[in-house]
Amino acid sequence: MELCSSSVSATLQWRIAPPSRPSHLASSSAPSSSLSLPSHPRFTKPLTFSLHSRTLPSLRLVVASAAKAKAKSFTIKAKEKLPADIEVEEFLEPNSSVRLSINVPSAVCDDCYNRVMIEYSKLAEIPGFRPRTRVPDDILTAHVGKQNVLKATIESVLKRTLPHAMSSVTGKALKDSIRITTNFADLEAAYSSSNSLRYDVLVDVVPEIRWNPVNGYKSLNVVVEIDNEITAESVCEQEIRCRQKALSTLRIVIDRGLQIGDVAVLDISATTIGEGGSDAEKIPSAESKGFHFDTEDGDEVLPGFLDSIVGIQRGETKSFPLLFPESWRQENLRGVQAQFTVECKELFYRDLPELDDSLADKLLPGCTTVEQVRESLMQMCRALEQRSKEQATDNAILDQLCKMVEVDIPRSLFEEEGRQIYGAKILEIQGSMKLTEEQLSSLSNPRAVNEYLEHEKENIENIIKQNLAVGDIFKRENLQVSTKELVKEVQNSIKELKRNEQEYDEARIKEQVQEVLEGAKVLEWLRGHANIQYVTR
Repeated sequence: MELCSSSVSATLQWRIAPPSRPSHLASSSAPSSSLSLPSHPRFTKPLTFSLHSRTLPSLRLVVASAAKAKAKSFTIKAKEKLPADIEVEEFLEPNSSVRLSINVPSAVCDDCYNRVMIEYSKLAEIPGFRPRTRVPDDILTAHVGKQNVLKATIESVLKRTLPHAMSSVTGKALKDSIRITTNFADLEAAYSSSNSLRYDVLVDVVPEIRWNPVNGYKSLNVVVEIDNEITAESVCEQEIRCRQKALSTLRIVIDRGLQIGDVAVLDISATTIGEGGSDAEKIPSAESKGFHFDTEDGDEVLPGFLDSIVGIQRGETKSFPLLFPESWRQENLRGVQAQFTVECKELFYRDLPELDDSLADKLLPGCTTVEQVRESLMQMCRALEQRSKEQATDNAILDQLCKMVEVDIPRSLFEEEGRQIYGAKILEIQGSMKLTEEQLSSLSNPRAVNEYLEHEKENIENIIKQNLAVGDIFKRENLQVSTKELVKEVQNSIKELKRNEQEYDEARIKEQVQEVLEGAKVLEWLRGHANIQYVTR
């Protein structure tokens, strides 16, 4: 079971899918959490809870905490004194960018040229001249190469003048967003003809947040929908059932076809159905060999899949059409009509142990009766239900903030945030499916990343807006994170990384924890000042 992070609803979702579930069958769900309930050693899919639910406001705020970190200015490198002033014109560009047009006079270019020649003199070994002595420019240029001298001079000009040009955006420029837009060949041509230089720089700056209405966050009206179909009680019973199944024995089915409750080993493939009913092309993500399918998980796979294979026998192959729903998480498959081919390699039924007190300790170590097991699991499920409600509240608040802020998002901030989210998704998939090197390479290539950024543009922008809004509220309301809280969470994070033998940057960990704690403080403040209404659906 895991939390469903829908924008305004609290839903408990039950999942008992084996780790090998192919992506084409698995239904859409929220990211899995990281703290498990105690379970029997053979039980590989226990209930899961959020590790830091005490302090972390919501998953999407945690994942996107880099947005606020990125949207902080950085210190421009110390300026070196120049023999003459440079001229800088500033132009506002879309997406919180500033274009700087820099004119470098000949006096500065000449000084850079002289410095380059001095350095070449120290390094060059020219017959007839002592080491590290000044060599006439024409001889040194002939030895080094005129083109190399030209490139080195231009690089020196850029390196020395850029900090001066950036003075006007000090305190506003975003880290790693500075880019010289003038072509280097044009710089070479301009310097060669006039002994001066003009170049343009584009830099992203910290975006301005505009609230509409002004201070609207101080009196939010939030409606949170609670799904009452899946309760803590029903989830508890399903968890007991799942643990009982983990203690069962699988026996081979001989004289009948597949029934609900059986476990089948399937080879699956699918193709799109082209016009006229002919097969069009394969669906690579639908191919799976040796897929272990628990028929009690039928509500978690593609609608109609289970019904289409009921009755299939060992060694039999069935072919049938299915339609991917418009809500399917893989956008390229939404609305696609596909022809599935399924071969049943093995078929098993479960020989379940009797659910009595003798099984209690195996269901949950330390328990002596089934009722004690039920009470312990119920307590955990109710706690999860409450956290799910809190999660939905936070998500609803974040959605409200997103609608209230207007911000021109810098491209560099959008790309970095999108890449981090995409990277987290790949790690999640890798953890559940164990991707091959070929699959991982395919998902990680620039084309795949850019397609993701394009498809998820609105979602990424909303996440950035939410986090920038949270950061702005933290400053406006003078909220504080205590040193004690920060140190404790940093230590916990480092301890966990060490336990998992992962490398880490302590400074980066501290920065991330600071961002997360700030977000928690803001959401706590907003919950206290908002008018929150809960409705069931």
